[in-house]
Amino acid sequence: MRPDSETREYDVVIVGGGPVGLLLAYQLKKFGVTVCVLEQHEKETQDAYGRAIALFPRTSEQLDQLDLIEPMLQLGFACRTSVTYKDGKRIIPGRVWTFMENIKDTTYDFTLVLRQMYTEAIFREKLESIGAAYCQATECIDFEIDEAAPKGSHAVISTFVDKKTQKEFKIKSKYIVGADGGRSFVRKHAGIPFEGDSSEDKWIRIDGIVETDMPLNRSYGAIESKTHGNVLWAPLDHAATRIGYAYTPEIAAKYPDGVTQEVAEQEAINGMKPFNVKFKEVHWWTLYSIGQRIAQTFSTKGRVFLCGDAGHTHSSGAAQGLNTGIHDAVNLGWKLALQIRGVTKPDILETYSTERMTAVQKLINYDKDISLLMTNKWPSWYQGDPSADPSLVLGEIFEKSASFNTGLGISYPENDLNQNHDNISAIAPGSRPPDVELTMPGTEQKTRFQRITRNIGKFWVVVFAGDVVSTRMSLLDLQESLKASKKLLDHQAIGWVTISTVVAPSTYEALGTDPIGATYYDPTTLAHQKFGVPLDQGAIFILRPDGLVGSAGLIDAKWIEGYFLQILQL
Repeated sequence: MRPDSETREYDVVIVGGGPVGLLLAYQLKKFGVTVCVLEQHEKETQDAYGRAIALFPRTSEQLDQLDLIEPMLQLGFACRTSVTYKDGKRIIPGRVWTFMENIKDTTYDFTLVLRQMYTEAIFREKLESIGAAYCQATECIDFEIDEAAPKGSHAVISTFVDKKTQKEFKIKSKYIVGADGGRSFVRKHAGIPFEGDSSEDKWIRIDGIVETDMPLNRSYGAIESKTHGNVLWAPLDHAATRIGYAYTPEIAAKYPDGVTQEVAEQEAINGMKPFNVKFKEVHWWTLYSIGQRIAQTFSTKGRVFLCGDAGHTHSSGAAQGLNTGIHDAVNLGWKLALQIRGVTKPDILETYSTERMTAVQKLINYDKDISLLMTNKWPSWYQGDPSADPSLVLGEIFEKSASFNTGLGISYPENDLNQNHDNISAIAPGSRPPDVELTMPGTEQKTRFQRITRNIGKFWVVVFAGDVVSTRMSLLDLQESLKASKKLLDHQAIGWVTISTVVAPSTYEALGTDPIGATYYDPTTLAHQKFGVPLDQGAIFILRPDGLVGSAGLIDAKWIEGYFLQILQL
């Protein structure tokens, strides 16, 4: 749905209609704010295939909590295995992609491999189904911010040009988000420095339908080559495969006229030797330079935000690009929506830049090392034997970074959202809680913790009731406190859940009192154990809308109110 000619006013304008911009817009629309996405390219004329392919477990969890994962599972390739070859022989244990194997404590114990065109199409269809404004072939050529305008006003005036008609038009908004890639107009126009550098190293990626005699060819592969670096072998959706390799100066010297599709194919074949590879179809290929850059800030003037490649670029060595962009969008979506709706205090929006920059800077540092090692070069810090095999060090780095690669171990530092109230649990504020199995009342069907705490733009207060005989007085006191002051119980941005270790025909009988919010059962007490909850005391966990732990403590309304007083307009 294009922006209406008369209604050129939105809460948020998003420049860039790739997966990150679409995902952000989808959240904002679902969370009750008006949004318009404007994409300068016509998707029908852009490269259909290629680009990002791998979605790691935490990314899949985030998409599941937004009700987006199902159509992606229908199309994607679920990869749970990896393989490493050197000189045609399998290396056991493997190196590099072994973190994809035996992933624990998540329903999404696999890497979902789905080419970006399909991910984008799903996000676009979902966005259009909820009536959000979206248009292609529309380029942002200017925006101005009235810095004297009051908070909450439409202080951003953006100018766009319809590339088909060459007509210009303006849109007023409260915020503008740049999700417009590494060459971001929004970032440049906002004057945000893009710090870092590019190297002389180049890589090639080529996708298609192939025939090969390589065993285990539907596993994620690392083929250690002396001439082509650490060659990527990635099984894709629709029975396709991606091969990626270093386009070294030695290889480039063979082709003075430059790289063509035929060159990309031939060198992919050479890099896979001694295995035989034949391309039956080529869907896409690219040659690109390796570099790492990060914006000095992901937000400025309280009105401009950067997401995805607009804020950070790096190699595809660890396949983290789209994952990182999705994490950006999920972090920003609820914060922006709740601020626009007047629910949160202004400082909360500032945590987007500080939290995401912490995670992205870690990725940038990591990527500098692995991109060199994948090209058979040593990082500057390496003091070992220069004649050693870089693949050995590369494998060690990937292994040590397994929880970061899967996304399950990504966490944020302490701030107003992530408050260390007491040491009741080993799960630190700002980190992901376990996705434990629970039982539904009545039907006694199984469900999951993440299913009952979906990302609907609300905080979740989860009451772990523990041994009800021991905790009943605490539960009753909590109820009385909440009823006496309705500001927490009835707040539009707070949802409530109770988890009982007792299973009964009714939730009232399980708890011996009225439940607080929806109730689910933990008959084995495994959920309590994994959250570190003492059964004789019970506990309360506050979850942020994006599913991370905000804080935890004993069953007491005072500290809950204290937490939210720093965040919400109570």
